[in-house]
Amino acid sequence: MRILLDTHLLLWWLEGSPSLSAQARELIRDPDNTVFVSAVSLWEIWLKQSLGKLRLPVDFTGRLAAESFESLPLLASHPRQVSLLPWRHRDPFDRMLIAQAQVEKLVLLTADEALTAYGAAVHLAR
Repeated sequence: MRILLDTHLLLWWLEGSPSLSAQARELIRDPDNTVFVSAVSLWEIWLKQSLGKLRLPVDFTGRLAAESFESLPLLASHPRQVSLLPWRHRDPFDRMLIAQAQVEKLVLLTADEALTAYGAAVHLAR
């Protein structure tokens, strides 16, 4: 499976948070899966950190670099896909992650049930 982590799951994974479900842990650890982290998630993380809305561990960058995640850049085709999405969810970062998952044929792994309204490109990890 080709998985795109949503921002919360990425943070929970790096923190070792109990908020991350056992199912999500298994999917991320599975060597048969390729796990992607989007530049969009990193943009959201650093933006929220700069606004004081998110507190990152001092070693956040090192922890992220130590993982074997694939990097997913923001491509010109991704914003175009956002414009085609129905307005079932208003968060611009989540909408971009959904668009990236659709364009790149990935499964967006999330804990946000609202995102399941976008169908097969989204997998709810409970």
